[in-house]
Amino acid sequence: MTDILIGRRAALAGGAAAAASLVTAPADAFERDGQRKILVFSAGQAVPVLDPHSRYDFSTRMIQQSVYDALAKYVNNPPEIVPWLAERWESNPEKSVWTFHLVGNAKFHNGDAVDAEAVRYSFERGIRLNKGVAWMLREVLDPEKIEAVAPRTVRFTLNRPMPSFITFVPLWYIVNPKQVQANLQADDYGERWLTTNAAGSGPFRLRRFEPQSIIQMDAVADYWKGWPQGERNRLSGVVYRIVREPASRRAMIQRGEIDMMAEIPADDFDQLKSARGMAAYDFPGITTFAITMNTTKGPTADLNVRRAIAHALDYDALIQIHNGAATLMDSPFPPPIPGYVSVPDVPRRNLEKARQFLAQSRFPNGGFELEYVHVQGLEDPRRIGLALLNSLQPLNIKVNVTAQPWPTMVARGAKPETAPDMVSVYVTPVATDPDVIASKYHPRAHSQYWGMHHLTDQQIAGWVDAARIEPDDAKRSELYASIQRRVVELQPEIFGMLANRRWIARDYVKGYQYCPLRLTGEVDFYPMWIDAA
Repeated sequence: MTDILIGRRAALAGGAAAAASLVTAPADAFERDGQRKILVFSAGQAVPVLDPHSRYDFSTRMIQQSVYDALAKYVNNPPEIVPWLAERWESNPEKSVWTFHLVGNAKFHNGDAVDAEAVRYSFERGIRLNKGVAWMLREVLDPEKIEAVAPRTVRFTLNRPMPSFITFVPLWYIVNPKQVQANLQADDYGERWLTTNAAGSGPFRLRRFEPQSIIQMDAVADYWKGWPQGERNRLSGVVYRIVREPASRRAMIQRGEIDMMAEIPADDFDQLKSARGMAAYDFPGITTFAITMNTTKGPTADLNVRRAIAHALDYDALIQIHNGAATLMDSPFPPPIPGYVSVPDVPRRNLEKARQFLAQSRFPNGGFELEYVHVQGLEDPRRIGLALLNSLQPLNIKVNVTAQPWPTMVARGAKPETAPDMVSVYVTPVATDPDVIASKYHPRAHSQYWGMHHLTDQQIAGWVDAARIEPDDAKRSELYASIQRRVVELQPEIFGMLANRRWIARDYVKGYQYCPLRLTGEVDFYPMWIDAA
């Protein structure tokens, strides 16, 4: 197959200029590889690190889940866990020993079998790297307690019971140990090589990786799991185009240069959803949007400043910016997550209260500046920043709205001394267990993008640790209720809204399957196809 990306697919210049007008009948966008089609997807977020154990966010995991497999997989709405590399599993009554039995036909892209040793190695590697997914299991699973007890059987012996263990398994992708070990640099566990290369068994293999602009994947014709849409309909491959500005993406789908896009401003979505030849996907979301505040330095280290800011924000503006396709949060947890409670007195706009809290702070008259950072190219968080700017003017607080690329923003937020005063963050629960939200407020989250508040509270940390291992559901719910109330009390962030999850595609794109645990704009390419001549 020749490189199909040179030509109209590479023509991004001038995209914004065409964004003002709707094209009623755009030309077919898909590329061809003989009789097969190549799906072209676009969003604004880069994929700087492909290593499945060192990092994940929406764009990164979208590519990871295309080239890698896990023991199990989340599918459907509401989410359910289905067997994948493991055909079945069981645990002891205490939920402290978990045994997985692998399928017999799975193979890596180079032909090596996916066996128990590969699973053992991958989980050990993730824990020893201590990045990305490690926070989920590192405190309950020692590398030495992961055993390949037979060629197709792997056993995990935890340090203590963990009923939620299975809910995290779909996030741990399996790498080929032979390929990784062949590309070690010093003692890096192959991390440098896996940043831009893949060693997976997934439905697609990596072909071209330019992390800031374009990623191309070829379908694995003999993928061990088969193709749900059938051999005849399966894609030849997928291209992910990173286009920063939403106006350019809109112009591209109108001109027939992309087949599907994410990260769509509300106004664009409302116009495109009814355009000829378009299909709109619109689902109530469980992705929380928060304005995270740095609790360690600057004015926002003062609890009363944080409370003042939270009571000054115009929350109605959050709904208006989304044209009504959002609901305000009344807890740090989204309602579908087990253990959710509605917390009384979650802040809403009340300037009198805001002034009272500010008067109790170190800055009773305001007179300071705060930086609000959002991801470059995301229009809705930019507009929310402007609403925040206007909301804080009566308190004599100035807001500087700053756009930065996602990797830059995350790198700044990883350390308390460089984290912005305020930063907009979308967080999707990646598992069905409430620990995935509660852990946002534990010190182990400080190096992650969802922990840019750097909140340290021993009471919350103790509750989170206790809830992780509590086998009694009623007691767990009590702990999570306490966590939610305490987090609201400490106000490490402004609890914003749950925006609808939205994508626009050409109407010949078929097989899209929504699962609310996927991250913001992430889609699963595996079941998709193009139904066009």
